[in-house]
Amino acid sequence: MKTLYVVRHAKSSWDEPGLSDFDRPLNERGKRDAPRMGKRLKDRNVHPDLMLSSPAKRALSTCKRIAEALGYAADRIKTDRSLYHADEDEILSAVRGINDKHNVVMIFGHNPGLTDFVHRMNRISSATIDDMPTCGIAAFHFNITSWQEIDFGKGELVFYDYPKNE
Repeated sequence: MKTLYVVRHAKSSWDEPGLSDFDRPLNERGKRDAPRMGKRLKDRNVHPDLMLSSPAKRALSTCKRIAEALGYAADRIKTDRSLYHADEDEILSAVRGINDKHNVVMIFGHNPGLTDFVHRMNRISSATIDDMPTCGIAAFHFNITSWQEIDFGKGELVFYDYPKNE
């Protein structure tokens, strides 16, 4: 059994128009939402073996804030450049490349790829997710022993949560 948490970065800032997309930071709401979502994960007793993030500033900042709330050491966070603006097939490829010693993995990335990924991952079509809002989290269980076996339509949606879902 493998568990995958798919997290979209928290709300980012557009205050500096000359800043590259890659370097955009979180805005105040994003800085507030990420630790709150981390606490919700902690309340669900979530303990990732691996946290894997897009290296973009807003995704990595979200990851670090959630990691802190979960007691996951920041120096254990890994980045994967392929998650930066990846489409659903690129995300699937990145997940298939995860070492099988990790059973509980949390990935951090960007729309529209993340929404497309979670939409296609769920095996129950009536429970599809049509939009991953900022700092949204979709959790899936997979009845597999290797990440290489993961495929669209094989996931069982465990929960879907986002900051405004209170």
